Amino acid sequence: MTHTIKIRVYYEDTDAGGVVYYANYLKFAERARTEFLREAGFENKSLRDDKGILLVVRHMEADYLKPARLDDLLRVETSVESMKNTYMVMKQSIFRENDLLFSMDVKLACIAAEGFKPVVFPVELKKGFEDHIANAR
Repeated sequence: MTHTIKIRVYYEDTDAGGVVYYANYLKFAERARTEFLREAGFENKSLRDDKGILLVVRHMEADYLKPARLDDLLRVETSVESMKNTYMVMKQSIFRENDLLFSMDVKLACIAAEGFKPVVFPVELKKGFEDHIANAR
């Protein structure tokens, strides 16, 4: 299963040439991950407040393939590729129609909200994402 959101490119997202500034692809991806979590029933605020954990970017690899431009309607696709005890790897792609513009693999670590040390994913969160991975295949 792949989660999808749409994002419109606004003037504030672009450089002087009307091309999306490179760092904004990371912002688009962050929004998509947040909405993915929300749809799966795991909001960042409740993970912090109720479970005492944070999901933080530990590592990422990004490919900038083609530029997005002012007024483009983009589609951001997010899926969980793998899950371990203290981290998961997500694949994120940004498209304009069927044209792949940006691709990223991002490792998200599960850490304690107090102390920022790695911790094991809560059982229900890990099960939810493992179910997502199984349904995607």
